Parts: sequence; structure tokens; C-alpha cells
Amino acid sequence: MISPEIAASPQASALGGIDHQSEPMLPMELLELELSLEGYAGGDPGFCEAVRQAAARSGGELLFDLPAGGLVHDCSRIAVLRIPEDGQEMRVVLALLDDNGTEIRMQAPNEETAPLVRFADAFIEVLERI
Repeated sequence: MISPEIAASPQASALGGIDHQSEPMLPMELLELELSLEGYAGGDPGFCEAVRQAAARSGGELLFDLPAGGLVHDCSRIAVLRIPEDGQEMRVVLALLDDNGTEIRMQAPNEETAPLVRFADAFIEVLERI
């Protein structure tokens, strides 16, 4: 399910922290990813592969996944993705596996998850240098 915060919170820049000046909106890219993950019931072990395949179908990529560790409410794992935005730019988004391991929801980064975006940006820089 699309996180209710997506429509209410500012979007993060793909190459930095949170952009507080952007207008709130429901990005089509997240909706498409969300729909491709509908009906997921694979639990923790299948989460990474399901998200990787959904990202690839949208022209994006899975950067990494990790345990949520209380960073996001009702979430056991977080996958950080880079997906195409309008035009040629890429944006960082999050796929969140609920505590039951039965549902994946997409979320734009927010202030709570801003450190993940900064880490993802650094991760992307390292990959681009290789």
C-alpha cells in the first residue's frame, strides 16, 4: 500500500538530503512500483529479490536492503532503490516490508529516513567511481 506520508511529505533529492521546497505529490513511479509488488507474500527471505525485480522492471535498481531497526513504524526491512523520474534523472525511494512480512509499501524518503538517502548518495558515488 502507498504510504499516506507520500502525498503529504516533501520528496528527497536523488543526490542529497530532503528538498523542503518541492510540492507534495503522489509520484507515478512509486505507484507503478507499488502495483508491481501487490500481492507479495514471500516474507523476509523473498523481499530483496521481489524488490530487485520490481525495480528492474521500472528501469531502476536495488541499491541495498537492511533491517529497519525501528527507523520506520511497522517495518521489518527497508530496501533503498534508485528509479527513473521524469526525464533522465534518478530518484531514491524506499520499499518497506511490514512487521508481518506480508506487505511491501513504497515510501518517498522523509526526515526520519534522510540518513538512508545520504548513505545511498554516497553508495552511488562509490559505484560510479568503480
